[in-house]
Amino acid sequence: MTELLALHGIVEAAPDVVAAVLLDVRPGGRSPLATEGPIEPATDTGDEFVVVRDGSRLTVRVDRAARSVTREGEWWYRGVTSVQPDPRGSLVIARILNIARGNRWAVRWVARGPLNAAPAGFAADLDHLGRELGVPAWALDGPAS
Repeated sequence: MTELLALHGIVEAAPDVVAAVLLDVRPGGRSPLATEGPIEPATDTGDEFVVVRDGSRLTVRVDRAARSVTREGEWWYRGVTSVQPDPRGSLVIARILNIARGNRWAVRWVARGPLNAAPAGFAADLDHLGRELGVPAWALDGPAS
């Protein structure tokens, strides 16, 4: 497993408050990471489930103790977003990992689009969290929110 990108941002609210929104990832949830699509019933254990969207499966895992959400695709992609304490409120960290078992060399080409789009998407996620909580939120790297 190789980390391809890490993005950081601040949300001016307590970590448990931010996590309450961020971890609400089931379809229709308040989280900017909420995934649309039907949940495969056999995979739904509450904090872990698989959503099928456009023919692809996305495995979603929530770790409430770690205040994190993991979203994993079928081949190379794993995204982990977590909330940590920060003097300004909460530090939100989004990581994109290459988890490919085979053909890892091909990920450098396949991942270009998602990696290039990630900073703007992360800034939008922070903006969503800030609006949902009524507090300032901003990215520390990538485009300004």
